[in-house]
Order: sequence, then C-alpha cells, then structure tokens
Amino acid sequence: MLYRKIEKVIEDHLKSGSAKILLIDGAHQVGKTYIIRHTGKKLFKNYIEINMIEDALGNRLFSNVKNAEDFYLQVSMTDGSRMKEKKNTLIFIDEIQAYPHLLTLLKFLSQDNRYTFIASGSLLGVTLSQTSSIPMGSIRKVRMFPLDFEEFLYANGMNEMVIAAMKNKFENLEPLDESMHNKMMDMFRKYLLVGGLPDAVNTYLETKNIYEVRAVQKEIHEYYAADASKYDDENKLKIRRIYDLVPSNMENKKKRVVAKNIENKKGKTFNDYCDEFEYLISAGIALNVQAISNPAFPLVESTSKNLLKLYMNDVGILTGILYGNNLRAVLDDQKSIILGSVYETVVASELIAHGYKLYYYDNRSKGEVDYLIDDYKSLSAVPVEVKSGKDYTVHSALNGFVHNKDYHIKKAFVVSNEREILHKGIITYIPVYYIMFFDADDTGENDGLF
Repeated sequence: MLYRKIEKVIEDHLKSGSAKILLIDGAHQVGKTYIIRHTGKKLFKNYIEINMIEDALGNRLFSNVKNAEDFYLQVSMTDGSRMKEKKNTLIFIDEIQAYPHLLTLLKFLSQDNRYTFIASGSLLGVTLSQTSSIPMGSIRKVRMFPLDFEEFLYANGMNEMVIAAMKNKFENLEPLDESMHNKMMDMFRKYLLVGGLPDAVNTYLETKNIYEVRAVQKEIHEYYAADASKYDDENKLKIRRIYDLVPSNMENKKKRVVAKNIENKKGKTFNDYCDEFEYLISAGIALNVQAISNPAFPLVESTSKNLLKLYMNDVGILTGILYGNNLRAVLDDQKSIILGSVYETVVASELIAHGYKLYYYDNRSKGEVDYLIDDYKSLSAVPVEVKSGKDYTVHSALNGFVHNKDYHIKKAFVVSNEREILHKGIITYIPVYYIMFFDADDTGENDGLF
C-alpha cells in the first residue's frame, strides 16, 4: 500500500484516548477512506464503517437521527454484534457531509464517550458554516491532500534513510551530489506527470503507461468538475465555469482570477463570486493563494480579498490537461515549453499540504512575487520565487521586494532546476525538490528550519 504521512496522525489520535473525534477533510479521491479503514482495522478488533452517501441513496437509516441513542440504535441494526467497548470498537462515519445534522451530533457522541469515533468528508468547511451548532471543542479537523513529493518518492521505492539524508542536506543548505541530483530531478519530473492522486500513482506503479495514468486523471478531473457544481443548484454553472478556467488562468502572465471572464460580463467583481470560490476551495479541488500588497507579519492581517489565484489540487491533472500523453514536454525540459505554471502548481500544493497558508505579493508598480509564507522564528514574511527555466537568477520584483526596508525581509528563496545552492545577500537559491522539506510546523513556535 502507499505510504501516507497522515496515517501516523490518525494512529496517534486513536491511541491517545482523546474524547475529541478526528474529522478528516479533503477532496474526493485523495485516499481518506482507504487510510482510515486501514488504520482502523489495524488498531481495533471491532471496526464499523458507515458510508452516509450510500445510506442517503439507500435506506436512509440516519436521515432523522436526533441524538446519540438514536444513532446507536441505527448502527446496531447492521453492526450490533461489533458494538463492544470504547477501547476495542471504532465507528467510522464516512462522507458525513451527506447528513449535515450528524456534524452537530458528533458533539454528543464525543460527550457520551461510549465508543471510539472517526469521521471523514468533503466540503466540510461549507457544511460546518451552514450547521446550526458547530461542535467546536468536540472535534479535531485535519485536511488530507494527494500524495506530496516525499510520499511519491516512498511509493517509488526510495527508503527512509535516503530521504532523511537529503533532509539533513537541506537543513544545512548543502547540495546533493550530481548523480543524486539527476535522480531527484528525474523523479520530480515524473511526479509532474503522475501527480499525487492515489489511483493515478498506483496505475503508474503497476503499468508505467502514461495513457492509463491520463485516463485515471481525466476521469477524476471530470468527476471533480461535476461534483463541484452539484452542491448549489443556483450557482452550479458559475462554480463549474470557475473550475474550468483554472488551467487557462495558469497560462496567463498574472495567473489570477479575473471576475469579468467568469461569465463574460463587464462590471462583475470578485465579491460577486465569493460563495463559488468558497465551494471550490472547501471541496479541496482548488488551492487558493491570496494577494498581499504590504507584507507585514503575520500575513493574514494584510490580505486582499479581491485578488486571488486558484491552482489545481493535483499537478498530474494539470499536466494532463496541458500536454495530454506527450511526455517530452515535461521529461525533456524542452525550451519551447514553459513549465512555469506547472512548477508553481506543485510548489503551491507542497506548501499547502505542509501546513502553510499561501499568499503572493502583488504591486502594480513593483511586480509580483510568487509566494509569501510566514516564518514565526524570525517573525517576518519569507518570499519564495519559482523558476522553471535557465534564467533563474533574473527576478526584478523579488530583488525590489527584499531590498524594501519597510518589509523587514530577513530571508528569501528561489527554487529552480539547478543543483548548486547559492547565496546572494538574503536570497538563497535551492533545487526545486527541496520544497518537500518546507514544513510550517518546523517554522512555527519551535526552533524552525530556517
């Protein structure tokens, strides 16, 4: 099976005896059900799984459940023989968003503390916002993403010792040797093609056939598009239109969403589509990066709500849309093909999966910087510029940004294909694959990597 970092999070929580119910959020097809089922069966003698979408389409046993006793009664109809004690009984509520009232019920199931529970779903941000009584204090919500690059390396046979050695190199800002760098760039380019959706990764490992991989990605992309537009009948066409525009937006110089292009109507603004953006982001199929014009720490205090970039949640889906079955566009690093949007997408997905909230610098007169992240150790913003070509040292906007004394920038990174690590003032140039070691937990109140 595929190694997933979230397995340890799930296992540690279930072993902790916490009364809080772990709620795994994330897009469909990222592997939530599989990893919870695997971990649950490993840890608990009595494992009970209930899929609420299947129930909603079938017997609707849980549609009118109002309290814990009602819930137990319905579970007992099919799994009563496995309802033992809390320490040996896990009840997994899958696709909980199908019945929003069950999110409120989690509070009472937690307080009752009769069994161990875990739940998963998608669009939970929207569902919780529409729930009359949010069970705060009773749940622990964790978001799951497609396989990140490190997990992809494990899937392809790289062992923990090698990855630990590379992380040590990163922490000391040392380059890999030439042969290892070439190996990592080869794996990175394959990751650009395959992405991190478990079905696509497994298909690649089993077949090494890009046609088969693309078929999986296309099916999931179409499912996402249909799924994104079914939650809100009034706005479903606008939601679908925004989602369909994401790849073409990536090919534009600015890359941000242009409100008037969504319905081809002049006078439309970002505020006209706030609910639609929220659906896509909450569903986990689009990653959001908000604009900052005055990068004061913490960055959340300086965001502009009216300027937004959306990225695909999986780089494999993006390269499938852009290049189809043509491997050469990515593997051969052809000069005629500009991979900027692809590199930006994979960096965005890595940083978000590793706990960062993402922002970008936008200034009409001074240009744009790809990403800004918070660094709690230095209490400052850290710019990250993404370069896919040979001109990786050319970045006038970044130069102006780091030299602006009002911004108090203490460090900056440029990621590129180059092996060597260079330092020019406070700017450090690192190989793009080192982005897998950026971790928000390590740059928070702890000592930090940087």
